[in-house]
Amino acid sequence: MLQGERVTLRGITRDDLPRLWAFNNDLAVELAGGGDPPIPQALERLRAEFDRDVAGGGRDGARFAIEVDGRFVGQCGLAAIEETHRTAMLGIAIGDRECWGRGYGREAVRLLLDYAFRLRNLRRVWLWVHADNARAIAAYRASGFVEEGRLREHVWSNGRYVDAVQMGVLRAEWPGA
Repeated sequence: MLQGERVTLRGITRDDLPRLWAFNNDLAVELAGGGDPPIPQALERLRAEFDRDVAGGGRDGARFAIEVDGRFVGQCGLAAIEETHRTAMLGIAIGDRECWGRGYGREAVRLLLDYAFRLRNLRRVWLWVHADNARAIAAYRASGFVEEGRLREHVWSNGRYVDAVQMGVLRAEWPGA
């Protein structure tokens, strides 16, 4: 649906679920994401959730598969979309560790911001990232995000508390504007 130079953002399909399940059960991927402690997930549960969502009909919302060279490597999307305020929260996870550090996440974020600002007419996009994820913070900064706040020792991650950093970008500040 959304095409960049090396990255495509498209709807998640049932065929993506085995790889998504592997990503969701990869400790390194889960720890990089910060947030909640890693919890195992059964493939059957992921399929049931997917089937339940599909049975509801309609569109897929603003959740995308990240594809590189025809291969599903992660997911991203917008959540908590506020129609009145014209804001949304961005989330992204590159689950294929071979794709880390290659700029695919940065390109996916830029495509998602273009979608948010140009196609969805949003005014502000924000996110949470744990302070230890320097690679993600650098990618967000390169996409126009600025640090807006910090919750000290807010996230329990890998045996210790780390800061949660809130970042945001306004459409007027976005490099693609």
